[in-house]
Formats: sequence, structure tokens, C-alpha cells
Amino acid sequence: MSETFASWKFRPETECVAALLAALPTQDAAARTRITQQARVLIEGARAHKGMSRLHAMVEGFSLTTREGIAMMALAEALLRIPDAATVEMMLEDKISDADFERLFGQADDWVGKISGLGLRTAQNLMGGMARRMGMPMIRKAAVEGVRLLGGAFVMGESIEAALAAANDQPRGIAWSFDMLGEGARSDQDAEKYFNAYAHAISAIGRSVVDSATGSRTPSLRRHGISVKLSALHPRYHAGQAGRCVPELAERLTELCRLAADGGLALTVDAEESERLTLSLQIIDRALQAPFLKHWDGFGLAVQAYGKRALPLTRELITWAAGSQRRLNIRLVKGAYWDSEIKRAQVAGLPDYPVFTRKAHSDVSYLACAQMLMDNRKFVAPLFGTHNATNIAQILEMAGSDKQGFAFQRLYGMGEGLHAQLLAMDLPVSVYAPVGPHTQLLAYLVRRLLENGANSSFVNRISDKSVPTDQLIDDPVAAARASKGAPHPKIPLPAQLYAPDRRNSAGFDLGEPAALGQLEAAARQAASGARFEACSMIDGTRRAGATALETHPPAEVSAQLGTLWPADEKIVEAAFESVAGGAALWRATHPDTRAKALEAYADMLEKHRDEFVGLCAREAGKTLADGIAEVREAVDFARYYAMQARKLFGTATVLPGPTGEQNSLRLEARGIFACISPWNFPLAIFTGQIAAALAAGNGVVAKPAEQTPVIAQRAVQLMLEAGIPNNVIALVQGDGRVGEMVVANRRVAGVAFTGSLQAAKAIHKSLADRPGPIVPLIAETGGLNAMIVDSTALPEQVCDDVILSAFTSAGQRCSALRLLLVQEDVADTMMEMIAGAMGELTIGDPASAASDLGPLIDAEALAVVQRHKSRLRGGARAVAEASLDAGLEKRGHFCAPMVAELRSVDDLDREIFGPILHVLRYKAGERNDLIEAINRKGYGLTFGVHSRIWSVQREAAAKIRAGNVYVNRSMIGAVVGVQPFGGMNLSGTGPKAGGPHYLAAFATEKVISIDTTASGGNTTLLTQDAG
Repeated sequence: MSETFASWKFRPETECVAALLAALPTQDAAARTRITQQARVLIEGARAHKGMSRLHAMVEGFSLTTREGIAMMALAEALLRIPDAATVEMMLEDKISDADFERLFGQADDWVGKISGLGLRTAQNLMGGMARRMGMPMIRKAAVEGVRLLGGAFVMGESIEAALAAANDQPRGIAWSFDMLGEGARSDQDAEKYFNAYAHAISAIGRSVVDSATGSRTPSLRRHGISVKLSALHPRYHAGQAGRCVPELAERLTELCRLAADGGLALTVDAEESERLTLSLQIIDRALQAPFLKHWDGFGLAVQAYGKRALPLTRELITWAAGSQRRLNIRLVKGAYWDSEIKRAQVAGLPDYPVFTRKAHSDVSYLACAQMLMDNRKFVAPLFGTHNATNIAQILEMAGSDKQGFAFQRLYGMGEGLHAQLLAMDLPVSVYAPVGPHTQLLAYLVRRLLENGANSSFVNRISDKSVPTDQLIDDPVAAARASKGAPHPKIPLPAQLYAPDRRNSAGFDLGEPAALGQLEAAARQAASGARFEACSMIDGTRRAGATALETHPPAEVSAQLGTLWPADEKIVEAAFESVAGGAALWRATHPDTRAKALEAYADMLEKHRDEFVGLCAREAGKTLADGIAEVREAVDFARYYAMQARKLFGTATVLPGPTGEQNSLRLEARGIFACISPWNFPLAIFTGQIAAALAAGNGVVAKPAEQTPVIAQRAVQLMLEAGIPNNVIALVQGDGRVGEMVVANRRVAGVAFTGSLQAAKAIHKSLADRPGPIVPLIAETGGLNAMIVDSTALPEQVCDDVILSAFTSAGQRCSALRLLLVQEDVADTMMEMIAGAMGELTIGDPASAASDLGPLIDAEALAVVQRHKSRLRGGARAVAEASLDAGLEKRGHFCAPMVAELRSVDDLDREIFGPILHVLRYKAGERNDLIEAINRKGYGLTFGVHSRIWSVQREAAAKIRAGNVYVNRSMIGAVVGVQPFGGMNLSGTGPKAGGPHYLAAFATEKVISIDTTASGGNTTLLTQDAG
């Protein structure tokens, strides 16, 4: 693909829209009139159609803005996969007790809506008193049948044979593109299963496209076909694994194409998330190089118009087709992942959105792509996926008198009325038809409901007969010109997510193979070369102790990283002496000046991103993704505390009181803070502690972990360059003994510590035993973090979140998942999936883009984890362990991830800082007892809940004694200012880092009360109006 194609991904929306408008020919008044008239005919015909779309009826009755619509969506997403009666009953109580299904039953025009509403209404009527006790089996049956009927309205068949049989009952002339339902593969076993399903379906469809009498095959645009998702064919389909997945996926896709070509049917690769687009094109290009596919005209792929790259992609595909003399089938659709694309860009801190933020802009993109496709029918066969009457009318206008070489497509269960009219015009029409068991349908169905239940959706509006026909005939070109291509005003750019308070940290697009390769090269370059000399820094000058210690990268222990010169007593004393001289002036410095210095430091961190990513890989064993996250968190800390400094320290808070008095409260710095940080977040936590102390006006003596001195030294250098005075921060290097010297210093006015519970208690005792003022301790320690999963949870989502929570950073996060509690009814399925996904993880060089896990930090940490593994192998109920290359074991402190099943919560009594996931099965009624058992452990850092039952979510969150509770998501990656982080009990003192109360802990409070009448009278009261 060209640079032009790549550059459009994050191109400003205004520029993209301007280019799209320029690509569309100007329409005269006559053309606009013809489009309007054609659209009006189509809309009125669709509304009059006897078999109005099932989804139209659903949308009309189950609006997503009502309790009933939300309840129906929740039930459709989860009910059919729940295997146990008790949980089904709990979910029904949770979802339908307050919903008005009587109203829905009366309103529904469609038989599916009527029967679904009837089933749920029947279930609801039985939910009470003796009827409930007597009739729970009937309640379950009514509700399950209601949802099953709903699902059946949108799935062609539970097997390809059933789907083909159903297709034979439909009007002749319709082509069917069958989609084998299912989530993406999590293991090679999953991928093999989906491959075999595709191969079987291709064989069955192939037999159906041959005329039994003549043996001839159907023309391309009118033949049946199959849609393939690449994510179903490989468990590691992302840019970091390009070296593995591109050749393996290309081979699998080539084989499916061969089967399709031999069977005489079409095969279309479905479009997925934007981060996979470039990778998908590499795979497709490689697959189609096979000589036996050279003249096959049945291959196609989908283009999503909401993506900014849609038009340049369409142009590239046409050029490719012309050059290869192969006619491509191109399915043009609006797009299916818009909401998740917006969120991902915001969370990842991307430079812009890869999709348009306004619907009108996506519609203009659709038209521009359609025009280009229609102009190039010599090279491509366009297939227009749309249920929008105006889109159809516009495309027919583009066609003019030549109505050959293109087709329209709809989703099964939708758009029947519109497409019946196209069929009557003898235009090729196809249907995208999901195939599979109803339990696999649920996510698909919810996506359709979400897309088309939106207020702006044509499907939503055409189903509302109170909306006049002319209001449905929109003109996106006019709307785009009116907006001048500006983004949606309520969707800020990722950088402005927290505006006006602060700028979001800049992330990195890990979905582009080329960019990822450049990051890897830059990170390696930044961390290579000369040996690193790490020592203390006082007054901005390096100070080395008398002893030198060699340091080694945890991923390559035979190599020497550099030398650490630990501080001695003289250096520690000199550090405090220096900071004592500058702290008073810094305290008096205006908060805005302090804030600007921190913001300048944040900007410098972003400029030196590659350097720190490289150092994190080399010195701390962090992967590239972890390194990016590390830099971003440090940047967020600096900017967040700068913002808080302005708010909390800028002006005094005026307090209420009687007339004749002025009462105000202000925050003031405490003095010198000792900041002691860990190796597992050597830049982020190091920066967070220091930034908070500095923002509050304190001086800082910082003692980083002895494992990561280089990162700390480089960070302090940037702080000084950013404007922090030399005598306001001092760095002292060394092990725990140096930390003890720092804490014991008489000038310490406060301690911020992150590390082990044992060390926190030792610091607490040291501070309590010393003479003089009471010195506060802000401590963050570890936890026995648990996640509880019930049988309503989506297994694939649980698998993804568990793998991320347990094994990211090789399990070396205090927030990492240690204990997974799974309801026994679904445990076998989930454990097989999790073990399979764990086995796919890549362990290796942390500076390689392909690595998921790097090494443990040192030999001592590895030995602790290995001893625990040995105990588990001898005593756990079941153990699964990933393989580890023998060369890695010799090379560094690498450790294969493990899943071990326990017999009791009591089998785990302490935190194991490594890639080990402990699992415990539980019965449906034991959930609350397990939560209490976890509470009795005394830790309280993070906790996760995976359940679709709202009452379970609320109850678990209320009962657990944990600082951070995560529902239906992973348990790691707390974002500064969004998810303030910190625990309770044995997991920390609070307040939470990155939260609104953290900065105040670095300050003292002072109240000033002034009697304003002392100078002669109450002038405020006496000068008031008479009233």
C-alpha cells in the first residue's frame, strides 16, 4: 500500500471530508430530483411491504432508550449461553421484573416481536409469590424460547445445510453470502475448528451453485458465497505477531480460496478493526499470489466507509485489480465497529481517530467510494451493503443507463422491503446470512441492535411511521458542506480527552507493522551503545559512592548493562543538606510556576519516548507495549498533578462563617519528602511520587529501586532540564539499606513508598519510633487480587481479560490477577480456552515487537516463582504451563506462565509476583462466601467481576474490600485521573495515586481566621442596602 493510503489513517477529519467532497461529481438539479423521487418510492414501498423487516419491528418495539430495550439486549446477549437454571432465574429477575413487555406485546406488528414479547411477558407475569415458586421451569422456558425466537429471526440456520435449505425457500434470484458465526480464535485449536467449519461450508455451498441439469455455474454477482473472518483463522492476528500470522494466515486463506474456486463460489474477507486493516491486506496479497488462483474472479473483500482510509483503499484496490488483470469483488459497507474504534483511539492516546466522528461524513465517504467503484466496473464488481433508500437511489443514479456489473446486499432479517423492489427491477441482490448455533449468534445480534437502534439510523427512522418520508431522504453532502468537515463537537480528539484541565498523553499505534518495526529499531538504538554509569545526583551533579556494582539486563544476564555506584551515608546526608537549602524557596514558588515545570517535564518525556521505551526493555525487561504505557503513565502523572497544584494550591478556600469574620483554608508544603519507588514501574511510579511532592511545594530526596537506576537517573536529568531547581530534588541510588538511611534522616517530613508489605511495615515502625514530629507515610503495597466469573459471562471476553490481567508484564504488577474464581458450570470451557490462549503467548526478548512476556526482574524473583511452581505441581488439582525455549532459560530470568487449579482459597496465602494464575471453581450459591473469604485474607487492592447480572455486579462491588473494582473488563492499566489507583488494609494506606485526594496528603492544612471588626466596626454589614 502507498504512503498516501497510510497517511489517511489519522488525517484531520476536515481534510478528509474536503477530499471526499472533491472526489464526488457535482449533481445538477435534475439528478437530485431523480434521486429524491427514487428514494421516496423505495421508502414508501418498504413501509408498505407485507413482510416488514424483523429488525424494523424489533427497533420499533424495543427502543434502546427504554428499560425494555436494554433488558432485551442484555437477555439476547447472554441468556442462551447460561447452562444452569439458578443463574438463568437470577438473570431473569434482574432484567425483566420492571420492564413493560405487555406494552411491547401489544405494539409489535411482526410475529417475531409478538412472540418474543409474549414469551417475556409470560415469564414476567410468573415472577412473583407462589406462582414464581411453582412455575420457575415455565418462566425459564418462556423466556428462553422468546429469546431463541428472536435470535432465529436473524440467523439463517444453525448449520450450513439448514441455511441452504432455508435459502431454497426464498425468492429466486437472491444470492447468499453465508457467515459462519463465532468469535475470534484464542488458540490454534480454535483456528483449526473454524477453518474446518469454513471448509465444510464451502463444500456444501459449492454443491448448491451448480445447476444439476446443465452443470453450469451461476454468474459472479448472482452466485452464493461465503464470508470469512481472518481473526477466526489465527489466534495471534495482530501487528506484533506479523512475522508469524502473515504467512500462516495467508496459507490458510489460500487453501479456502482454492476450495471456493474449485466449488465455483465467491469468497469475501470480512473487514474487522482498523488496527488490522494493513495486516489483512498483506495477508490477502500474499494469499492471492498462488498461481492456481490467478484467473479466479470469485475473491472479494469488504471496505468500511466509516474509516478515513476507505477512499484511498478503494483506489489502491482498483489499481491492484487492473494491474493483476483480476476482477475483484468489493463489498462496500458503512462499518461495524465505530463505537469501539472511538474508544480505542481515546484509550490508546492516538493522534486522531481512524474513523469519521460524524455520520454524515461516513455517508459522504460511502458515496465517494461508491462513485469510484461504479466508474471502474471494468476492474471491480461492487457489492453495496446498505439498507438506506437514499444510498440506493444515489447509486442507481451513478449507474445511469448501465445497470450491469454491480449488486446490492442486505443483512438477513433486515431490509426485505427495500431489496424486494430491487429484485423486481432485475438487479442482482444478495443477503449476508449468519449461520451457526443460537449461542454463537448473541454478540452478532446485539451488534445489529446497537447499530440500527441508534436514533440516527435509517433503519430506526424508517420503522417509525410518524417520521414523514421526506425526512428520511437525507443529503449527507449538504450536511458535510454545512459542517465544513469539522469533527463531532461532543467527541474530542484523543489528546483533548481531559481538556481543558490537561492534555492526554500521546500513545502509539501498535496496529501498524511498519510503525511497530520503527519503534523496535528506535528503542534498541536508544538503549544500546555505551555502558551506563548510574549514581546519585545532588545539586544537579553526579555523586558516586565508593563501591561499584555491575548491572546486567534481566533478559541477557551474560551482558553488562553498566555500573551502579550506590550512595553511602555521606551522600545521603549531602542530599538532604542540598534539598533543605532549596525547599523553602520552592515552597514559596507560585503553584503555576511549579505546574509549568512539571508540564515541561511531561513534554520532554514524550520527546524522549523511544529512549525510555528502550531503557525499560533493557533495564527492566518490559515489552514495547509496556514501555509505551510506562511513559504515558509518567506523563499523565506529571500533567495531572500540575493541574491539581493549580486548583488546590493556587488560592485559599474561603469558608462560611458569621459576619465580621474572614475564614480561609490553604494547603502548604510539608518540607522534604522521601520518595521510594519500585522496579516494576521504574518511570511511572518514580515520576508519580516525585511529581506529587513537587507539585505540593515539597523538596524531594528520591530513592529508586536498585534494579532500575539508569531509568531513574535519566528521569531526574530531564526534570532538571525542565526547570525543577537543582537543590529541590536529589537522587540517591542503592538497595534497601540506602532506603533505610533516607527514612531515618531527621529532615524527612513525609514518605511516599511503593513496594512490599514487609518493607512498608518496617518504614512505618522506623517513623513511629523516631523522636520529633509525627511523619506521615503514604504506602502502596501488593495484593491477592481476585476475579469472580459467573456463567453469564462471555467466555471469549473473560479469556482476553484474564490473559491480560494475569500475564501482562510477566505478572509483575501489583494489580495483576492472582486468583480466578469461576462458576463450575462453565469452568471446563473457560479453563480450556484460557490455557489455550496462554499457550499462544510469546516469551522472549522484551525489545522485540513479537514478545508478549519479557523476563522476571532478577534471579531472586525467579527463584521465588519457581519454588511456588514446584509446590503447585505437587499439590494443585490441575496445572497447565506454557512451554519455554531452553535457550531463554539460560539467557535470562525468563519464566513460563502457568495456570494452576486450587482446592480452596486458603491454598493461596501470599502474593506471588510472577506469571502464575491460580483458579478455583465454585458453585452458583457460593459467591458471597468466597468474597468474604477473600476479604479475610486482609489484602484489598484490585478485584474483578465478570457477570451480565446487574445485581451481581453491584453486590460484589459493595461487599469486596478492595480499592479498585473492575466490572466486565481487565484488572490492570489504571489510568491517571480516570481510575485513581491504590488499596486498603494490607494493600496500602491511601489516598489513591492519580486521584483528587492524593496531592493533599503531601501537604498540611492551615486555617486563617480574621476578625474584620477589630479595626473599628463591621463595614460589610453596615454598608449593605436597607433591603
